[in-house]
Amino acid sequence: MSIVVAVVVTYEPDHELTGLLNDLAAQCRHVLVVDNGSSPACLARITAAVTQAGAELIALGSNRGIGAAQNVGIARARELGASHVLLSDHDSLPAPGMVDRLLAGFDSAGHVAAVGPLPEEDRAGADQLVYVSRTWKPGRATREELNCDRLEVAFLIASGCLIRLEALEAIGGMDESLFIDHVDLEWGLRARNAGYRLLVVPAARLNHRLGDEVVMLPGRSQPIHVHGPARNYFLTRNTITLIRRSGLMPKRWRLRYVYWLIKYVGFNSLLRDRGPERRRMLLRGVRDGMRSRSGALPSH
Repeated sequence: MSIVVAVVVTYEPDHELTGLLNDLAAQCRHVLVVDNGSSPACLARITAAVTQAGAELIALGSNRGIGAAQNVGIARARELGASHVLLSDHDSLPAPGMVDRLLAGFDSAGHVAAVGPLPEEDRAGADQLVYVSRTWKPGRATREELNCDRLEVAFLIASGCLIRLEALEAIGGMDESLFIDHVDLEWGLRARNAGYRLLVVPAARLNHRLGDEVVMLPGRSQPIHVHGPARNYFLTRNTITLIRRSGLMPKRWRLRYVYWLIKYVGFNSLLRDRGPERRRMLLRGVRDGMRSRSGALPSH
């Protein structure tokens, strides 16, 4: 019998969480909320939502990063006897029956570490965040590829990802040194290198928001997600970190990520919104990535 424990990581959510927690409680055996150091006022709102949904709150008291918060939740889920852990961000919302569809994705699909839903956005420039293995990089799945029962993917975004505890024990937990950004990519690469498969079940749906805003450029069909300067730092630093890790990703992928990073730094350097701050953070990200620095954003 499958025992699914949901682990929701929160940090200063700007919306009510009751709907998310109630939806997860209806589909999972237990719901854990791991708060990454939200302000007292925000934590009070989270506590009220947790109480109403009959969930459990673990308040870390400080922002230890997404990987550390997930690992704390996973450890508690293990204590509760979980067979599977469902990861969730606070800005996601599972569709009815999502967890059952994900569990069914493990059936007759040998050596599968994790199964994810089809994450969708409900705003202009909506994007479907499913990445399959291409020759040169993980690329977004086409509509034709998503027209199936199960699709093997390069990695799964964390929110909505259902992981077998047995596989997690073999692969290892989330890399806390990355703090935020590429934590799910790094774990997915490790899982695949260990011989495990990662699947998406397109019939399982998750409403998810990624980035601060999206920008559509002429001649480009896919939107560009725009983050704040702090995320510019982490995406730049952690991309360099993963490129430099020997054996983590294929050589062709490493070359393509170098190309992507050049474009990412160039595009964000030209943005007018907080332009000087962005450029400083991008430069720090490049410098710290080359110096193998990790963890939280260092102080000035």
